[in-house]
Amino acid sequence: MGPLHGLKVLEMAGLGPTPFCGMLLGDMGADVVRVDRTEPADLGIDFPSTFDLRNRNKRSIAIDLKKPEGVALLMRLVAQADVFTEGFRPGTAERLGIGPDVCLRCNPKLVYGRATGWGQDGPLAKTAGHDINYIALTGALNSIGPAGGQPTPPLNLLGDYGGGALYMAFGILCAVLEARSSGRGQIVDAAMVDGVTSLMTVCHALRQTGRLLLERGSNDLDGGAPYYSTYETKDGRYVAVGAIEARFYAELLRGLAIDPRTMPPQHDRSRWSEAKARLANVFRTRSRDEWIAHFREVDACVSPVLDLDEAAHHPHTEARQSLVVRDGVLQPRPVPRLSRTPGELARRAPRRGEHTAEVLEALGLSKDEIREGIQTAVLMAAE
Repeated sequence: MGPLHGLKVLEMAGLGPTPFCGMLLGDMGADVVRVDRTEPADLGIDFPSTFDLRNRNKRSIAIDLKKPEGVALLMRLVAQADVFTEGFRPGTAERLGIGPDVCLRCNPKLVYGRATGWGQDGPLAKTAGHDINYIALTGALNSIGPAGGQPTPPLNLLGDYGGGALYMAFGILCAVLEARSSGRGQIVDAAMVDGVTSLMTVCHALRQTGRLLLERGSNDLDGGAPYYSTYETKDGRYVAVGAIEARFYAELLRGLAIDPRTMPPQHDRSRWSEAKARLANVFRTRSRDEWIAHFREVDACVSPVLDLDEAAHHPHTEARQSLVVRDGVLQPRPVPRLSRTPGELARRAPRRGEHTAEVLEALGLSKDEIREGIQTAVLMAAE
């Protein structure tokens, strides 16, 4: 009974932000029905369904949308939905007969969410791409990486999930709230290039004031500053330092037993390399965990750089139960945490077509009609 309980979402199976957005909505209680193909599809990383956490808190129905009967069935589901999401290239949904004009005629209150990399219009709209391509166009990728080195992709966190799924979920919920007062649905054009550009708001502001340089590794927050960077320790591991404010920087130097009078001024860019070398030499004298123990009671913003396995067992992660086990699978818990109606892990990720019969029976189809749909390959139901 999460905060989105009662919200009915139809999600067309796809890549990147669409399934992750559906997971976020499902985590908060929405009834998310994933519409899969009747035949296996190339949807990126081939997860066994048990571990495809993007599909948790969803049900799966498999329909062949290349058949008119399949489209007709989907439109019956659309008529009862609050939200419809797809991540096709522009024009694909229209060719399938399930574009926003058709769906909104069927259900005027529907919120139709469209997730793409480039957006629904513009010269690149119909070209292929992935997270790395979209963040490259926004200036974000050029800003990430070591000084003198090549740009470094931040996994696919920035485009697919930060600029894509999160903004898509936000836009959908905005439109749902508006539809409840106006009685009218609308289209949510969730483009990753737009979302990442929005995330770069402060960077654009700093660039115009002259405080942000275009060269990688030369700014306050890109690893260029000695007080905001990572340092290798004696055991080949790393610590992360985020001592931006003067009081934290002073504590950092004190913890490293460095006399501040022997250091360059904190914000003198021309001497940052000198200051970083000085800090690096000291950090290499102890192991990572020795430094973390040393700084445990010091407000110097020093943290261990953990791998995934270490992060899962860190005392803070365990205390907040940030990762939980459901059906034998370790996974992040639903967030953010709501005090009265929190999200929950109500369903494991389904097999393709696992709920075909269940969903269609609730729609009013008889068992014979469903059986016929399966026999004619309009539908597919998992064994």
